[in-house]
Amino acid sequence: MITSKQRAYLRSLSTSIPTIMQIGKGGISENLIKTVSDALEARELIKMSVLENADMTVKMAAESLAEETNAEVVCVIGRKMVLYRESENHKKIEL
Repeated sequence: MITSKQRAYLRSLSTSIPTIMQIGKGGISENLIKTVSDALEARELIKMSVLENADMTVKMAAESLAEETNAEVVCVIGRKMVLYRESENHKKIEL
């Protein structure tokens, strides 16, 4: 669990990173979960968007992905979400 200060720091870092994945009408599949997990291992902090044709809300998608990948939801703003998970091999962010 991350503290509110750590969350604020991660949120400030997330403003400069690009959105790397999108969730569409296919929803959250096993392949997407694996891809997100791999991206979290490589980058620690990722930004994703949920398209309007998706069958779930952004908050539902963020919570589901965080649970499946053992990550933390940093923030949900509009149709975008930011996830964080400390990398085991490629540690870049010091909290």
